Amino acid sequence: MKKMIGILLMVAMLLLTFPVSTAAQAVPVDAKAALLMEAHTGRVLFADNEHEKLPPASVTKVMTMLLIYEALDNGRIEWDQVVTVSAHAAGMGGSQVYLEEGEQQTVRDLVKAIVIASANDAAVAMAEHVAGSESAFVQMMNDRAAALGMENTHFKNACGLDAPGHLTTAYDIALMSRQLITQHPAVFDYTTQRLDKIIHKTARGEEEFGLTNTNKLLRQYTGITGLKTGSTGEALYCFSATAERDGMALVAVVLGAPNPAARFGGAAKLFDYGFAQYAVLPQEATDTVLGQVTVYKGKQETADAVVQTQVAVLVPKGNNVEITSEVQLQPSVNAPLTAGTKLGEVVYTHNGEEVGRGNLIAAQTVEKAGPGDMMERLFQRWISN
Repeated sequence: MKKMIGILLMVAMLLLTFPVSTAAQAVPVDAKAALLMEAHTGRVLFADNEHEKLPPASVTKVMTMLLIYEALDNGRIEWDQVVTVSAHAAGMGGSQVYLEEGEQQTVRDLVKAIVIASANDAAVAMAEHVAGSESAFVQMMNDRAAALGMENTHFKNACGLDAPGHLTTAYDIALMSRQLITQHPAVFDYTTQRLDKIIHKTARGEEEFGLTNTNKLLRQYTGITGLKTGSTGEALYCFSATAERDGMALVAVVLGAPNPAARFGGAAKLFDYGFAQYAVLPQEATDTVLGQVTVYKGKQETADAVVQTQVAVLVPKGNNVEITSEVQLQPSVNAPLTAGTKLGEVVYTHNGEEVGRGNLIAAQTVEKAGPGDMMERLFQRWISN
């Protein structure tokens, strides 16, 4: 009996030492996989089966949209460019806006059709416009996925129709969704739009076609900003949802939900959990001076080290949230020094754990001192002494 009691006590101590995760119970999502990420920090707040490879359906178009917006930002394509729809693009099944071979649409209207109505034909037309062919665009998709650290993703097409090997994970979807909304927030112009239209331009004339957003949370959830739904027979019901409140942006991913209600309800539950349990606290503003660095043989002896970009720190909500910061600067740099050069970092901690860091850069350019500058500096020091 004493031996049995001893074993029970040891088991109890082990259970206390290794806390049992209760997140899955706290956020019951009826789906094959789910994940909640804070977009600015990239911190995962909840995860369930987040690395299982699953078909994503039209959530695939998050990557398609990312590559389109990157091409727009770097000038490879323009909003008002005219795209001629190919037979391949016009032949896409699933959700579509019924583009016809030879029909011409602007990049702007095709993007609207992709983002709002999840149009497969528009997605493939844009893929061909960006890369020359859908296959070349798919290679770009996979290359970009690898660059983002999407280790369990492989795309086979630009629109998300079921295909052998066309797989990704809830975690990987969060990575590409985060990249899209933080680097290209202009996408919200369309992801938040419930209704719009395009004009079909064919040999028969012009015909208006209405676009209805597939994201039903736009009418149901406060702070919803996007992003992309998807459903196929193999993938079931999927969703990469985004929402923002009080400076905190969340990405909720739901894969393989059994029905639309479970898809939208699961995302809402994830958002409720994140907004209730966490807060984002902005730290020192951009250009705040946090120290000085000696500039060896410079016309000025020191340079101000300023915050390059304001850091947002994610912390659990509570009354005793205390953030501490540590400034880590190089002891000295050689002249000449160019404004914007990295001089160090500021590191933020909460309860001894790092919760954020940001770069400190030179606020001004410091040129190299000439012989006359050095003589004057020595003279001034002699006088002061």
